[in-house]
Amino acid sequence: MSAFAPTILSHLFATMPSPFSALHHFIRSVVPIRVRGMPARARWMHTRPLSESWGFERGTPVDRYYIERFLDRNRADIRGDVLEIKSSAYAERFGRGVTSSTVLDIDATNPQATLIADLADPAQLPRARFDCFVLTQTLQLIYDVRAAIQGAHTVLRPGGTLLVTVPCISRVVPRYGLDSDFWRFTPASCRRLFGDAFGAAQVTVEPVGNVGAAVAFLRGAALEEVPRHVLHVNDPYFPVIITVRAVKR
Repeated sequence: MSAFAPTILSHLFATMPSPFSALHHFIRSVVPIRVRGMPARARWMHTRPLSESWGFERGTPVDRYYIERFLDRNRADIRGDVLEIKSSAYAERFGRGVTSSTVLDIDATNPQATLIADLADPAQLPRARFDCFVLTQTLQLIYDVRAAIQGAHTVLRPGGTLLVTVPCISRVVPRYGLDSDFWRFTPASCRRLFGDAFGAAQVTVEPVGNVGAAVAFLRGAALEEVPRHVLHVNDPYFPVIITVRAVKR
């Protein structure tokens, strides 16, 4: 059967009276329609990703584009005494007037950590000590996410700023297996979670990304492989990550 045979048959049956019309609808439902000689099944319909680690070995992960744009827009908040998770890389890169940099981790084997504590346990955390807390792509790994957000509120001084990014869509984190990656977030959940801790008027939530960027990210394509015009579009119904800026009253 030629490439255009399904289309021709479909057209013929469509012009015939019942019961041929029923057969016409059946053919349309099971036979891929061909447009300009190309199959309707898109080439991206694969069962394995391009990368098992978000595209790190291919270049830069797509979500980093949105994370770093967010931090760049809020450079003025990354000042004074700054707290960051795992390392101080973002404070060093985007900070303005940083006087001290503290690295928080629950893992005591992290050589960069200067504060070993559980963010979800306020008893382990210093109170009102930091002017800014950079908290990127972490809350999905903490089961008691409400307690962790309250912990972030606790460590900030009045007027201090929390800069958060969380995934809306992402593969399960391979480094921690299938047992420690708990959550994906939406704009609505972020408004509620952070609004409850900081007050709704103190919180700005923005979904960033779109379906094209999300597909590229899930497949493990690198940022360098995605056209910039695809990355620049924000569709609130298909965000890659959610950004949150919260200020302590």
